[in-house]
Amino acid sequence: MEMNQYLSMFIDESKEHLQALNDNMLKLEASPEDIGIVQSIFRSAHTLKGMSATMGFEDLASLTHEMENVLDLVRNHKLAMNPFIFDAIFKSLDSLEAMVEDIINGGTGKADVREIIAILKSIVSGDYEKGTPDASKPAAAAVSSEAELDEFQYSVLMQSLEAGLGVYCLQVSVQDTCVLKAARAYMVFNYLEQNGEVVKSNPSVEDIEKEKFDKTFTVYFVSETGKEELEKQVGNISEIESVGVEKLDADGLKRKMQKTQAATASSEAGAAQQEAAPAAASKAEAASPKAPAGGGTAVASRTIRVDIERLDVLMNLFSELLIDRVRLEQLASEVRRNDLTETVEHMARVSSDLQNIVLKLRMVPIDNVFNRFPRMVRDLAKNLEKKVDLVIAGADTELDRTVIDEIGDPLVHLLRNSVDHGVETLPERTAAGKPETGNVYLRAFHSGNHVFIEIEDDGKGINRDKVLATALKRGVVTPEQAKTLTDEEVYLLLFAAGFSTAEKISDVSGRGVGLDVVKTKIESLGGHVQVTSKLGAGTKFSVQLPLTLSIISAMLVRLGSEKYAIPLSSIVETSVIRKEHIRRVHGNKMMDFRNSIIPLLSLSSLFEVPDFSEENESETEVVIVRKGDKLVGLMVDEFIGQQEIVLKTLGKYLTNLFAVSGATILGDGQVALIIDTNALIK
Repeated sequence: MEMNQYLSMFIDESKEHLQALNDNMLKLEASPEDIGIVQSIFRSAHTLKGMSATMGFEDLASLTHEMENVLDLVRNHKLAMNPFIFDAIFKSLDSLEAMVEDIINGGTGKADVREIIAILKSIVSGDYEKGTPDASKPAAAAVSSEAELDEFQYSVLMQSLEAGLGVYCLQVSVQDTCVLKAARAYMVFNYLEQNGEVVKSNPSVEDIEKEKFDKTFTVYFVSETGKEELEKQVGNISEIESVGVEKLDADGLKRKMQKTQAATASSEAGAAQQEAAPAAASKAEAASPKAPAGGGTAVASRTIRVDIERLDVLMNLFSELLIDRVRLEQLASEVRRNDLTETVEHMARVSSDLQNIVLKLRMVPIDNVFNRFPRMVRDLAKNLEKKVDLVIAGADTELDRTVIDEIGDPLVHLLRNSVDHGVETLPERTAAGKPETGNVYLRAFHSGNHVFIEIEDDGKGINRDKVLATALKRGVVTPEQAKTLTDEEVYLLLFAAGFSTAEKISDVSGRGVGLDVVKTKIESLGGHVQVTSKLGAGTKFSVQLPLTLSIISAMLVRLGSEKYAIPLSSIVETSVIRKEHIRRVHGNKMMDFRNSIIPLLSLSSLFEVPDFSEENESETEVVIVRKGDKLVGLMVDEFIGQQEIVLKTLGKYLTNLFAVSGATILGDGQVALIIDTNALIK
């Protein structure tokens, strides 16, 4: 069966299940008694195991199987969650994520999961509570000693006994320090096959050749050689730690067979119970409209996955359609036929609805990025021995898919920075009279044509003098420049390449990489980052990102013979002002606006429009635009009107243009530049 066609589906669904597992584990950590959450976790693990086994990713399947065993005991009230079990399952999730990531990068998804599987087995057997470092090994040995015999193998061994041959069960353990376990096992099998016949081995010979065993394996063996000789010869093979040889008679062999049958029956009953439990749970969910406290009920899939390139093509086609619609509206107004006008108006309404749908297809809730942070902050706080609460707001804020894909890593750096450098240690917070648990706030919200993401902590704040001293020491600024810098400018020095104020290098910070990468990435997306801080009270990083929508509402204005577009989201209002009401303050033009004075800019002068003369008119049209709490009046020649325009980038040849964010093609085929009002105000 060709599996490659299903690989992308497997990857997408695996990522969703792993995210659900992480989220539900964090919820369970907050309320360990909630069995509803455990049921949700179990179902996700069960589905992931089935998918992995079907696709042939055995390591993924075996690890999720051991996780299932632990979760099964918890949901059946045979085991209570504790910090050790939480850490073990979180480690398992990390291993699963690493394997899925390997598959995404073209790997085989294989990993050495023996250690974590041994820990999970020790939890199931209860040996972990004894505190022995190798708690899992006795359990593994116990399982190994009962190599399963089928009817055929049992009859072969019985016939060998009747023929007067010796039937042995050998349990062989290799040393922990052994590097080539498979080679040592081969030497054991080589000796046995020269002196008799191997009927059964556990694990199988194939698994032993691939080193898929812990350190012990069991062999059923028929030979004329004596028990003592077998022990001596196998024990003499180098790096073999111990050999246990049990000589079996007919009764002993029967007992082994009976144990095998009992183990098989119990495992089948357990499997039936596992299958029945989700079915019973789903019946209970169907009967009760209320979802369990921790996990939501399963909902039938109502989504399909679409390649992002197809959406780009759809967006471009719709952009062309929009240009034709504007042209048709213009022609209809010239022809003035009622039936044509009505048809064009209907087409305009339908295309407006279509436009909203097309735009929404590309928009993704920022929740897709935010949902991986609670787990990261939990692990980081534990590592740093701090108590930190991550408070998320505005996770439903939508952002263009292309920005979503790129923004994750910068936010990771900023959050790690807040937890590591911002939030104080427990003694420091107590001494400062603060609660032991620090807060890190992650917020997202729309403002105009931009999305703002804020990361704020209630930690110790930024020490301005320390940052400046480090910057001077590293040559980031000169002593002359340092004297003129404002607080905000000093804080922005944190984003200089190689800059770090950490006292010592750790695996969290101190290597001088991180914040410079953040600034570079955010600026490459057309955004920027600001820092505000108050010593002793906390720090706030504010990231501004463009929505990067391909279609925006804009006000078209005329400057001389040229047309320009101003995004509607930036406009406060439009006005007309007489020339004599324009004030001059220190040579700059100003105007009265709602009991305040705001600056005036002549766009024609700024863009050096060739056929423009402002001397002829007694009054001028003004567009008042806003950025934050700052207002500016833009003087234009004429208002053309509001219009939906298609945002086109200017390509790689026209770079570093001041106050122009792109261009659009109008209905009459003319090109109008789109004005970046944020740059004008800045």
